[in-house]
Amino acid sequence: MLKLENAQIAQGDFRLRADFTLEPDRKYAVIGPSGAGKSTLLSALCGFVPLSEGRMLWKGEDITSAVPGARPMTMLFQDNNLFPHLSVLQNVALGLRPDGQIKQGEKDVVLDALARVDLAGYAQAKPGALSGGQQSRVALARVLVQARPLVLLDEPFAALGPALRNEMLDLVSGMAAQTGAALVMVTHAPEDVRRIADEVIFVEGGRAHAPRPAAALMDNPPPELRAYLG
Repeated sequence: MLKLENAQIAQGDFRLRADFTLEPDRKYAVIGPSGAGKSTLLSALCGFVPLSEGRMLWKGEDITSAVPGARPMTMLFQDNNLFPHLSVLQNVALGLRPDGQIKQGEKDVVLDALARVDLAGYAQAKPGALSGGQQSRVALARVLVQARPLVLLDEPFAALGPALRNEMLDLVSGMAAQTGAALVMVTHAPEDVRRIADEVIFVEGGRAHAPRPAAALMDNPPPELRAYLG
């Protein structure tokens, strides 16, 4: 369980407040207007952006000042963050060791993750030789090997076509179901919310609102959400 307690994120004149709890084995969609602070919220959860007020608790332990690597989460970015000069295996191995120097047992973990994302035969390929969907799968395999209880996704599949995006969303959702990880996904697409989200965190007007059931919220949105959805 991750709790933001009277938290505020401040960057220049920008302010975003949040006070809510994220539960394990739940899938959260983060939606809201451009510039509202959705990506900033995820960056604060990961520790890339500090809280200016309040605190963050993981299972009751204060992790407000913990460095990103010491937090119980991993993040999948829009650009996948793959290194073009490294092989697929080496890129995924970075999820286990930043220097990439893995032992045989760890290599087996990497190969298993690649098999789970249907890339078993691509371990020695370079990212440039892969399609966009395959590159997304490599990034997802790197998330898998880290085995963190929270997985944050900052629109990693936005550049993919609808069919491939749905395929990746289903893959991520299945991964979360297998591991019991909580998913927190930034998206602009209402169809993504309906496809995989249990709850919605609506970000607008300087606040990340507490999660609400996705289906009920999307079927009967409050005025500010209805205005955003059009």
